[in-house]
Amino acid sequence: MRALLVVFAAAVMATTALGQADSAGSTITAGGAAITVEFTNPALNPTDWDLTIRPDGSAHFHSRAGKPASGDPAQIELPGIDRDIRLSSDFAQRVFRTAGRHNWFNQECESRAKVAFQGWKKLSYTGPEGSGACKFNYSKDKEIQELGDDLLAVAETILEGEKLEMLLLHDRLGLDHEIAYLSQAVEGGQAQQVCAIQQVLEKLAGDDQVLERVRKQARMLLTRTEP
Repeated sequence: MRALLVVFAAAVMATTALGQADSAGSTITAGGAAITVEFTNPALNPTDWDLTIRPDGSAHFHSRAGKPASGDPAQIELPGIDRDIRLSSDFAQRVFRTAGRHNWFNQECESRAKVAFQGWKKLSYTGPEGSGACKFNYSKDKEIQELGDDLLAVAETILEGEKLEMLLLHDRLGLDHEIAYLSQAVEGGQAQQVCAIQQVLEKLAGDDQVLERVRKQARMLLTRTEP
């Protein structure tokens, strides 16, 4: 009987320890480092969005429903987006290294020079090193400005992926123009991290109900997806 009690007590202790370990693991995951960019420009569609990135490349994108710019019927009215995405770990690590070199955004980022309005970008960091944030239209720091441009290019890819999804459902002929635009944007660097929309590209590449040149460009873009 005494032996059975010892075994039972040991089992309870092991279960408790396992529960504590699971709880600790959840805390580490939930409280891990993250970098967020928040973008606002009333002249664009959508007018605002935010993108949160973690060091392993897992990310989340959120935007509110937007309407095409006034007088431009060619633009697509986008719904709100709220989805997890996957970026390459190399890209995510580069973002975090840049943040670290700039004191986790605990610095002045905005240039006082008179430049055209490009949209407000707010970069923020939370994690083991603390927290920080800076906001700018155009940054006096070349590396911060380049980081802002890169993150906007990632958002461009995500938004284009959403447009392709909508056109695939409602206007397959419209895919031709949209994927041609995306291909040019990727080639020119205005759209980055094609891996974020890999799923819709795979749909297009394998759909014999869309134009062959659309499938061909989708296959080409898939070769640009980062590991």
